[in-house]
Amino acid sequence: MTRRYEGPVIDPHHHLWDLGLQRHPWLQKARASGEEMVFGSFAPILRDYGIDDYRADAARQNVVATVHVEAGWSDAHPLEESRWLDGLDRSSGVAHRYIARVPLDGPDAIRLLEAEAANPNVVGIRDIVSWHPEAVKSFAPRPNRMGDPAWRAGLAEATRLGLVFDLMLYPWQMSEALELVQAFPETLFVLNHGGSPTDRTEDGMALWRRGLRALGSEPNVRLKISDLVAYDNEWTLESLRPVIEHCLDCFGPARSMFASDFPVAGLHASFDGVYQVFRTVASQLSLEEQRALFFATANDTYRLGIADPVEIRRGCHV
Repeated sequence: MTRRYEGPVIDPHHHLWDLGLQRHPWLQKARASGEEMVFGSFAPILRDYGIDDYRADAARQNVVATVHVEAGWSDAHPLEESRWLDGLDRSSGVAHRYIARVPLDGPDAIRLLEAEAANPNVVGIRDIVSWHPEAVKSFAPRPNRMGDPAWRAGLAEATRLGLVFDLMLYPWQMSEALELVQAFPETLFVLNHGGSPTDRTEDGMALWRRGLRALGSEPNVRLKISDLVAYDNEWTLESLRPVIEHCLDCFGPARSMFASDFPVAGLHASFDGVYQVFRTVASQLSLEEQRALFFATANDTYRLGIADPVEIRRGCHV
């Protein structure tokens, strides 16, 4: 076993919100109705979650920078989320860069993409395609969006503007996603949440493993290993280990990154608990591979420009 990685960490996936703004319909609906989300009760996250809250959760993990991922801001108020983030005190490195949301098949998609891309803090777009026949489990308004010409036109524009595309889907959509990433070789896709292995039956996990293997064979796809506890509420280190190991086997550390998905992952685990699992499983790898998972892949993928202490030390010896 090699030593555990103790260097700087970049968290490339988390959310912030101020419920007083009334800009998050999914959280407002849950607060009003008390209904549960697809993976459990909303109750623990029905509160404001700001930079100080994130920093308190992450305090023991040496997080030096983060990527804020769109948090379901109302479509009625486009561009506002990025502008709200711009107004926060981000000097700690939290929300250093953003993944914004633009509905790619929307009538105003091109204008909104251009406006987001003009903000130097925006490095990517997420427009969730996770669809389920049971409405409560669906994050997308309709199925088969990835094949829709209007949606693809929006994706082509995002790519032209140099934006990364964060891809969130269910495993049964991976064959559709494979065709998409092959059709857009110039687009850098980042698959969210380890490909969302929701169906824990033998057949469900086999479908996830096959789909992830196929997507991992495409050079323009990277992987975020995040919020695996959402799909394994009674998780243990040993139940999560084979999932993480399959992710790494398909993508390798150079194209994978660990991420918190806080506060959502906090429904099922503490921040320290999540990173304890990451650090334990990754400890079997070389320190260079661990550095990729915790820091370098995210730094490169999202063009964060965070100084890497290892590279600085190497430079001093040239």
